[in-house]
Amino acid sequence: MTAARSVGDMLSQATVSLRENGSRSPRLDAELLLAEALGVGRAELFRDPARVPTHEEAATFEGLLRRRLAHEPVAYILGRRAFRTIELEVTPGVLIPRPETETLVDVALEALRAMPLAGPGPEDEPLALDVGTGSGCVALALAAEDPFVRVVATDVEPAALAVARRNAARLGLARRVEFVLSDLFADVGERPFDLVVSNPPYIPADEYAALEPNVREYEPRRALHGGADGLDLYRRLVPGAALLLRPGGVLALEVGVGQAGAVVDIVGAAGAYEPPGLRHDLSGVPRVVHARRRGRGSG
Repeated sequence: MTAARSVGDMLSQATVSLRENGSRSPRLDAELLLAEALGVGRAELFRDPARVPTHEEAATFEGLLRRRLAHEPVAYILGRRAFRTIELEVTPGVLIPRPETETLVDVALEALRAMPLAGPGPEDEPLALDVGTGSGCVALALAAEDPFVRVVATDVEPAALAVARRNAARLGLARRVEFVLSDLFADVGERPFDLVVSNPPYIPADEYAALEPNVREYEPRRALHGGADGLDLYRRLVPGAALLLRPGGVLALEVGVGQAGAVVDIVGAAGAYEPPGLRHDLSGVPRVVHARRRGRGSG
């Protein structure tokens, strides 16, 4: 491509190249990258498709396109990703938020909104724990959409926590979200939580080896690989959460395709929860296993 070509021509040619390269959303990818190169919103591309970009703009687009053709995810190229009502900084140190995880947030918000406030002070507001926060997408979505919840967000990776903290500060949510460097629950203390939520790594070893290059070669392995059967972290998460949840508190876990039954069994074997429920994502996949902690107040 050269600067003599129009926006419309550049989009068409880039879409063909991306489709032939295996992109599942070639037109969208092309639009996002060209809009970034031109410093405009996507809608602007369609207002003047005959516009001829400058040489510098065309060169910038070529560079972005080369990165995408090398299978680098668009979110890493742009450095950001929209998630529910918020936009997040993302880097190769964090998992790119997926639409499926919005179902986990739905379940968590419903659980929080069903909890009565214990009193008028901040100390009486519901307390949630997001285990393995990554970019902070779940913790920050909860804080953005529920004005009462306080959230503790943990991650074992300092680089991920740095990204999450920057997201919290930019979104004005740092006051209600506390970030803790911790392997699962190790360093969160002994305070009782009303909600424990997590999107742990759950890709089984054989499936991980077969992931598309844009995932396997770019996104952090530790955030994806869940052991031989994908369930290693659930075997630690489920009993560990039972020690932190107050009676009647809720555990909500995202699961992979075909894993819901096995995670339900893990929850049942813990002996600390009421019978778990399932929530399907928009594709009809059982995506979230949720259960209430047994005990007084569980109703």
